[in-house]
Amino acid sequence: MSKKIVQIENVGQTFATKKGKFTALRDINLDIHEGESVSLIGHSGCGKSTLLNLIAGLTLPSSGVMLCDGREIAGPGPERAVVFQNHSLLPWLTCFDNVYLAVERVFSAKEGKAKLKARTREALALVGLSHAESKYPHEISGGMKQRVGIARALSMQPRILLMDEPFGALDALTRANLQDELMKILAATRATMVMVTHDVDEAVLLSDRVVMLTNGPAATIGEVLEVKLARPRDRLALAHEPMFGDCRAAIMEFLYQKQLRVAA
Repeated sequence: MSKKIVQIENVGQTFATKKGKFTALRDINLDIHEGESVSLIGHSGCGKSTLLNLIAGLTLPSSGVMLCDGREIAGPGPERAVVFQNHSLLPWLTCFDNVYLAVERVFSAKEGKAKLKARTREALALVGLSHAESKYPHEISGGMKQRVGIARALSMQPRILLMDEPFGALDALTRANLQDELMKILAATRATMVMVTHDVDEAVLLSDRVVMLTNGPAATIGEVLEVKLARPRDRLALAHEPMFGDCRAAIMEFLYQKQLRVAA
């Protein structure tokens, strides 16, 4: 087993609201290993994005301990890069400059401009966008914008890629293409990935483990499914793979039988 890169121990998250305290998460215990792809899935309001934000250091837990590489997560860091559903590109910068901004932030203290530009070009090449480096966000498609967002995250050479429904706003065909690209990128970079998704097929296709959260408020981890499908994965071949169907059925049963029964 590869080493633990993230350790989450007895974590809870409570927010102050006008109506009093709101408990979003409780008793979260999860280890994420180096090179692993993990999906977080559950119904709306179950705290998936809250948990991802905690790993990113964008918010700090109300209770419990969160570690990355054995050190407490006390805020954001370049070893944890985030890709949001909204690509968050700066509209007045080209694709190249949007990525260069991140590269400069992380590496400029140690490297010259030529090396920074080379890193930027490498990241754009990794997502197949070398030809679009001089284009502005309004000149490219939604799928291409999301590729730039992924390139920007990868350009920082993060230990962990954190993705919050990165393909949720895209059409089905573009989404499928980007899922396939992401699998190739993860294989090439050996980065660890944690992804929030609502899509059961996406969770099974991309993950080594699927973490299923119970309904909010006070959501916690209900079940963890190990996906033992061999890599590299081919979506067409998996359509005829019984294990793919079994994994899919297990998640559906949790979401639409066990959780709905609890809610009732």
